[in-house]
Amino acid sequence: MKLLSVVVPCYNEEEMLEGFYRETVPVLEGCGWDYELIFVNDGSTDATPAVQKRLAGENSRVKIVGFSRNFGHEAAMIAGIDHARGDGVICMDADLQHPPACIPEIVERFEQGYDVVTMVRRSNEGQRLWRRAASKGFYRLLNALSPVRFQENASDFFGISRRSAEILRTQYRERVRYLRGFVQSLGYRCCAIEYRAGRRASGESHYSLPRLVHFSVTTLCGFSDVPLKLGIYAGLLAGGLGVILMVYSIVKRLFFNDTVDGYTTIVVALCFLFALTLLVIGIIGEYVSVLMQELKGRPIYLVEELVNFDRRDGEE
Repeated sequence: MKLLSVVVPCYNEEEMLEGFYRETVPVLEGCGWDYELIFVNDGSTDATPAVQKRLAGENSRVKIVGFSRNFGHEAAMIAGIDHARGDGVICMDADLQHPPACIPEIVERFEQGYDVVTMVRRSNEGQRLWRRAASKGFYRLLNALSPVRFQENASDFFGISRRSAEILRTQYRERVRYLRGFVQSLGYRCCAIEYRAGRRASGESHYSLPRLVHFSVTTLCGFSDVPLKLGIYAGLLAGGLGVILMVYSIVKRLFFNDTVDGYTTIVVALCFLFALTLLVIGIIGEYVSVLMQELKGRPIYLVEELVNFDRRDGEE
C-alpha cells in the first residue's frame, strides 16, 4: 500500500488541533493509502506540544517534529517535507480553512500521475476585503515581473509527489522561501483543484499586515530581478524629463524672451530625483538583505525533538 504524508505546521494551535485531528483522521483512513500525520511544532508557547504528544500517544501514525524555537511557517512546511516518507505529500494548515475532505481528490490526482497538485481558493469565508484585494494585486504584480507563471489564489494547501518532495529536500534550500512558488516552478505535471476555504476554527491569522508586506517583498526579490533594473529605467525617465525641461527653457528664452522660475524648477527636479534615488537604493538594500541571509548559510530550522520517528534523519 502506498504511503501518504500529511504535513501540518502548528504555531499556538491548541484550540483547534484536536478538532483538526478528529476530522482529518477518518478521511485519511478512508482514502485507500496508508498515512502518516506529521505535526510540526513551530516553537509554540501554548499547550500545542502537549496536545500533539497526546495525539501521538493515541495513534502511532501521528508524528511530531518539534523546533527549538519559532522559525516560521515556511520553515515548518519544509521541515515536514524533509521528514516525510510518503509516495505523496500534502501540506495543509490546522485551522480547517484547508478542508480535509479534499484529501481523497488530491490522492486521486497522485494516482493519475500528477506530481504537483495546487489547491486554489475559490472563496474564503471571513477574509477581509483588503486582504482579498492585496492578494490579487500581489499575484498580478508577481506574474508581471517573474518569468514563472503562478496560479492566482494558490495557497499553502498543496500536494506533491515523492520525486517533487525529494527535489525540495535537496535543491531548493533557500533561507528566504516561498514554498508554494517553488512547487509551481518545478515544471512537472501539475493540476489545480478549486476549494472553498471556510472560517478559521478559532483564533486569528498569525500573518499581520507588516509580516504580509515583508513576505511579499522578499518573494518578489526571490523570483524576479526586474526591480533591480529600476535604476536604469528611472535614470532614462529622469534624463528624458530633463531634456524636455531643457528644450522648454530654451524655447521660452529665445522665442518668448521669458525665463522659467528657477527656484520652483530646481526644487521640483531635486525632489523627483532624490525620490527615485532613495527608491532604487531601498530596492538594492532589500536584495542585499536576501543575499546576506543566503550567504550566512544558517540552518533553516533546528529540531529539538522527534516523536514516533524510527530514526533522526532529514533534519537541518
